[in-house]
Amino acid sequence: MPVGSVFPVKGEVMLHSRLRGIAALILSAILLTGCGGQRLMMGTGGTSGTYYAFGGVLAQYMKNYTGYSVTAVSTAASKANIQSIGDGDYQMGFTQSDVMSYAWEGSKSFETDGPCRDFRVLGALYAETVQLITMKDSIKSVSDLKGKSVSIGAPGSGVYFNAIDVLEAAGLSVDDIKPQYQSFDDSKEALKDGQIDAAFIVAGAPTSAITELATTNGVFLIPIDGELRDAIMSSCPYYAPFVIPADTYPHQSDPVETITIKATMVVDTDLDEETVYQLTAAIFDHSDEISLENAKGEELSVENATSGITVPFHPGAARYFAEHGVTVETLE
Repeated sequence: MPVGSVFPVKGEVMLHSRLRGIAALILSAILLTGCGGQRLMMGTGGTSGTYYAFGGVLAQYMKNYTGYSVTAVSTAASKANIQSIGDGDYQMGFTQSDVMSYAWEGSKSFETDGPCRDFRVLGALYAETVQLITMKDSIKSVSDLKGKSVSIGAPGSGVYFNAIDVLEAAGLSVDDIKPQYQSFDDSKEALKDGQIDAAFIVAGAPTSAITELATTNGVFLIPIDGELRDAIMSSCPYYAPFVIPADTYPHQSDPVETITIKATMVVDTDLDEETVYQLTAAIFDHSDEISLENAKGEELSVENATSGITVPFHPGAARYFAEHGVTVETLE
């Protein structure tokens, strides 16, 4: 949904905002105490995932270049991080760009809970690629998944809704496949054991689970391209086209077209402008150094940080990007 499209603010949401304002004053008093100045909590993801590892690196750079004490903590990732920011538990966190759109709109994984808009965007960090994999050479397209056993992620997860978007654009529903709700590692093992036919993996490429499969057993990447890709992007503007380069995985001799969403850093809307400005600079002024510690740092840039985002930016981040020639939208 475009940034300019904002749901009406109802009384219930206004009350929540006033309560958050009171809580923010209390929280600020707590955060500003202690040695080293302001203390900030960053929600990441599982300890074996990229969010946690990369979050640890970013937290250290924020601490080194702002003086704020930033702690990266393991969480259940995208949706949980957004909700925890709303609850005042964290001040920043990782999320998929599509999941933050669901939160803003109150759709899909946020349909039951309703809209959550207690966060603003600091910046997109790197591409999270929709990778559809199989070990069966008879499966060459999304349409070939009909009647097959397919891992589509945990119910309500970002991966789940990515899989649904792809299936529906191909004219399939969950009823047309034999859905399995598995993690990346479980999908890897199930593919190796022949328990499933294909799996959706949404993560930065190369992904360790796929690399392991490609090395030991061989794996095929199913393209999401052409009219199918265009249909997905037309109905879901948070996707972008992406090409997985040849040799990203062992024995992958050709590039593979697909789609991507973005791993994005969001912050509490109540953080002050100067704080978020400094946090943004700590990341994007030091992308070369960060890339030496984590490969995802190679994707850090002002252009990547600001393109394809459908949720408003925090004013502090907007000031940083304006100084670097890019104007982004805010609500403040």
